[in-house]
Amino acid sequence: MKFLLLLSALVAAILAEKTFSGEQVLRIKPVNHDQRNQIVALEALTHLKLDFWTEPNKAEIPVDVRVPFESLQSVKIYLESNNIEYSIMIKDLQNVINTEKEEMEISEQKHRNSGSFNYGAYYNLDNLYQAIDNIVLDYKSLVSKQQIGTSYEGRPINVLKFSTGAGRPAIWVDAGIHSREWVTQATALWTAHKLASDYGKDSSVTSLLNLYDVYLLIVTNPDGYAYSHTKDRMWRKTRSIVPGSRCVGVDPNRNWNAGFGGPGASTDPCSDSYRGPSAESEVEVKTIANFIRGHGKFKGFISIHSYSQLLLFPYGYKCTNPAHFTELNNVGKAAASALSSLYGTKYKVGTICSTIYQASGGSIDWTYDIGIKYSFAFELRDTGRYGFLLPANQIVPTAQETWLGLKEILEHIRDNPY
Repeated sequence: MKFLLLLSALVAAILAEKTFSGEQVLRIKPVNHDQRNQIVALEALTHLKLDFWTEPNKAEIPVDVRVPFESLQSVKIYLESNNIEYSIMIKDLQNVINTEKEEMEISEQKHRNSGSFNYGAYYNLDNLYQAIDNIVLDYKSLVSKQQIGTSYEGRPINVLKFSTGAGRPAIWVDAGIHSREWVTQATALWTAHKLASDYGKDSSVTSLLNLYDVYLLIVTNPDGYAYSHTKDRMWRKTRSIVPGSRCVGVDPNRNWNAGFGGPGASTDPCSDSYRGPSAESEVEVKTIANFIRGHGKFKGFISIHSYSQLLLFPYGYKCTNPAHFTELNNVGKAAASALSSLYGTKYKVGTICSTIYQASGGSIDWTYDIGIKYSFAFELRDTGRYGFLLPANQIVPTAQETWLGLKEILEHIRDNPY
């Protein structure tokens, strides 16, 4: 009987959704390299179970870190004893997550009752896939859905293809490689509808799609996205089993064959930036890489992440400028200016290494190295007030402004074939 009770408790614990009651997100502000190194030392204390939302790689950049309730006192004492300034960015993480859930439930109920789709809401994977299917159905002469692979847990990896003719060069756009970055999947879905509905009405979109195919992958990491909705809102990685480890998953943006295993990627399977056992070990990464290689005509690759309001280009795995630095920097600045023109949202532009930190195994470094000159990554809103928990009322404004920046890049690719 005791065994059955223990087994039941174990099963319940496995099935339960992770809660974050009393957890806080702190913004730490190092003012010099010594303080930055002290934060790096804090990150190495794995027993504290800290989740660094931004990394302590540059002394002048604030560091956002999620701190479990049981570690709060220790972390605050450590920071105060070292005279490191900090503030509380999110006072109780679970309260913010609860509000997000309530808003989702209201939106889903409205959807069930009316059948209308609200692009200003967050949706689980099934509803997101249904919305994708509806776009294909509504714009079937322009948009098709291709399953290019299957995730580790067996979910389809579906990409939307916007095309008006055969044999065209192509541009790739993806979102949600890190599953907890929900505003990216929502922005990509809005963008899919925008591309489809503006063809034949907007001269820029029409001229682009008359010359190029656009492939849009709205959910790059479907297993992680599903898990972030059902088990752990803060889940970042894939869901692959790591042999010999109790921990699960690989950071899919440290798993590309671009300086693989270098700086900014962890060898610890329990780390959120775990690189994996080898380049392209993750089926989600290998699926996209194989598709890009097999197609052979991609001229642009744009990956959408959150948060920090940045527009980045190679390199991340090394701190040297790419051969096309001047052009990429100019395009990035023009895109950031266009984005800012709508709501005044400011973006910082530059290489990954010079703008945030050195990080190996990233997608846009790999695409640039195989010859896709126009390789960019967006880090969407905000700069830290909400971080990965951006309120749903900011989805549409984020998507609208991101579209202006994205369109600037797409127009440059259209007008500068190579």
